[in-house]
Amino acid sequence: MQVILLEDMPNLGGIGEQANARDGYARNYLFPKKLAVPASVNNTRRLAHEKRVANFRLAKAKAEAEGLSKKLGSTSVKIARKVGEQDKLFGSVTAHDIEQALEAAGVKIDRRKIELHEPIRQLGDFDVTVKLVKGVAAKVKVSVVAE
Repeated sequence: MQVILLEDMPNLGGIGEQANARDGYARNYLFPKKLAVPASVNNTRRLAHEKRVANFRLAKAKAEAEGLSKKLGSTSVKIARKVGEQDKLFGSVTAHDIEQALEAAGVKIDRRKIELHEPIRQLGDFDVTVKLVKGVAAKVKVSVVAE
């Protein structure tokens, strides 16, 4: 039986691909769990339309992200923290702190998009990567200074 996959299935194919599945497997497993639909003319047209819409949305989001990337590239933020002896920070600077500093600078970014492998625990200047959408990232200069 020919089916159009709605999810990635091992040994069958990826999303949107047309695959040949056994009749019982398709009727008893793929269709009830909404992992696939029968490969009819209407379903094929609907899937093609959904792909066009998704590609349009992706292109629009990528264009907006590139504009925001240019703005972020010229943005630098300064975060003041209390320090102890030998300029050791009390606590650390996290993605949440960077998000708040960027918001104060006039740029709204979700903290989950800020790529910080581990919190910043020392004074200095750091380049932090912000992943906006797939394929578009920006670098923000973060300066951690003593209060």
